[in-house]
Amino acid sequence: MKKTFIVAAWIAAVVTVAGQQRAPQNDSIRQQDLRADLFFLAGDSMRGRLTDTEENRASADFIRSRFERMGLQGAAPGGSFFQNYNLMTASAGDAAMNALELTRDEGGTRQLRMGQEFYPLRFSGSGTASGPVVFCGFGISAPHLGYDDYNGLVRGKVVLILDHEPGERDPDSPFDGVVTSEPSTPWRKALAAQDKGAAAVLFVNDVHNHPGAVNFEASARNQWPDKPPRILTYTLAAWADRIHIPVAQISPALAASIAAAGGKTLDDLAKSAETTHGLAPVALAGSRVVLHTAVDRHIVPDRNVVALLEGGDPRLKDEWVIVSAHYDHNGADGTQIFNGADDNGSGVVALIEIAEAYALAAKEGHRPKRSILFASWNSEERGLLGAWAYTEQPLAPLNTIAAVLNMDMIGRNEEIPLGGGGRFAGLEVQTAESNSNALNLMAFSKVPDITAVVEKANAGIGLDLKKRYDNNSSNLVRRSDQWPFLQRGVAAMGFITGLHPDYHTPYDRPEKINYVKMEKITRLVHQVSWDIANGDARPKAPSSRSITQ
Repeated sequence: MKKTFIVAAWIAAVVTVAGQQRAPQNDSIRQQDLRADLFFLAGDSMRGRLTDTEENRASADFIRSRFERMGLQGAAPGGSFFQNYNLMTASAGDAAMNALELTRDEGGTRQLRMGQEFYPLRFSGSGTASGPVVFCGFGISAPHLGYDDYNGLVRGKVVLILDHEPGERDPDSPFDGVVTSEPSTPWRKALAAQDKGAAAVLFVNDVHNHPGAVNFEASARNQWPDKPPRILTYTLAAWADRIHIPVAQISPALAASIAAAGGKTLDDLAKSAETTHGLAPVALAGSRVVLHTAVDRHIVPDRNVVALLEGGDPRLKDEWVIVSAHYDHNGADGTQIFNGADDNGSGVVALIEIAEAYALAAKEGHRPKRSILFASWNSEERGLLGAWAYTEQPLAPLNTIAAVLNMDMIGRNEEIPLGGGGRFAGLEVQTAESNSNALNLMAFSKVPDITAVVEKANAGIGLDLKKRYDNNSSNLVRRSDQWPFLQRGVAAMGFITGLHPDYHTPYDRPEKINYVKMEKITRLVHQVSWDIANGDARPKAPSSRSITQ
């Protein structure tokens, strides 16, 4: 039992490393314990912990049992360790129920074919809408960035908008540089159009940024495959519930036809949308659209695992430091198991070790001033959905969160092979050996106060801290659970050792983990959380990045 390794509380309280007080029980975090838990959590019996499977639920039960055994409190309503929320999958009605009609002012109506010239999007509302077409650029409304593509009336109109965002390859773009920004997310664009009074939304490829032939029929099949895929596509039910109007994707050829009827070209319209503050809507006279959509929504229950250690300071205990890691992965395909040892069994077992260090310290009379929430998010692989669900219904107001420290893939050495393909797009070729002691800090530039705490804590640990991916087209900064919190104005940092050839393959197994390095990283995150939880001032939130809901 780990208790045999407990250092007397009065010694732990005065031990310093490089002039810094060490967090109580930091030394109780040991590689052999990390290894034992990871061989269970990422073992074959858990079959990759895919969302909405028995193995995923068993993983959550395992994490809960560990938290409960430590004596932590369930942080969800009623003292539960499970924060429940709903996901949604979608199925489309038949072609007769999903239809698009284009009527010319000079006469004549075209019946467009689903799957060839249009298809409804999964988050579309069901119903019928009609109206003249108006072009609204990228369809983004981002007041926090001083940007709005709805500088004009669109009420009752069918809005035509482009995929993606302006300046998508510009490192200096206010839309998070070359990182794909949150306001450019399709469902947020649809919601913005709906809030402005649009009757329906038509998306089209931004042809000026992505020229060349588009295999529209292949895109339609990806959206609505003939047979359900092994891994379903999910969204948050809370998001889908907000959208009531019909929303569809149309082919560039169809969009060009609509533009031509209004005396425009699609390419010129697309180029005109590259503005710094937004575009005034452009009426496309000559055409009227009637859009019928039938999208059935199916609710899928999901849950995060949450436990709380209450802080000891009467004034500061209502402020929380969240230490987190997602527990889901990509399941199994027959006998082929995607174990997800690094992604993200590594983060989960580190979370468990950090929680136990806090629990042991509390039993010896050492509590942090602020409270610590230990959160294991679900469905990160499906779109950060567990973390997003938390921001939709936080267990305490978001403005009381002092910091979020998120661990995702902390068990390997980053290795980017030559010719590695799309999985490694935007990343420089590098060897595992060159990253043998490296740890990437995600959002280091957005939360400099946390970065400073990390650097100070690392003085006694000696990792090679890398700061390189905040403005990188790999999108790494937005591909893990720190992202939803940053978007809601919460100070958050991600810790990741980086991608490698076994990423998202059956070869991401527990025997390949660098446990020596993982112990150091876990101790670092524990130390950082302790320092923030006991600091006189909390880290400053990222400035001007909050999205509206």
